[in-house]
Amino acid sequence: MPDDLYQRYQAAARAHQAHTTSCPHCTGTARCSDGERLWSAFERLQDAYLDRQRTKRTR
Repeated sequence: MPDDLYQRYQAAARAHQAHTTSCPHCTGTARCSDGERLWSAFERLQDAYLDRQRTKRTR
């Protein structure tokens, strides 16, 4: 069964990537408000996924 958190984290990465390829305001160091929202969602989900992976390894 696929990991839901992993799938959401990957979907957030794809959404951010799709946005940045079409947004003239987003660069590697600057983001528009939508780009910032998408990046923050990606970061939050990635951090949650990686924290859970670390917890699994230490048990």
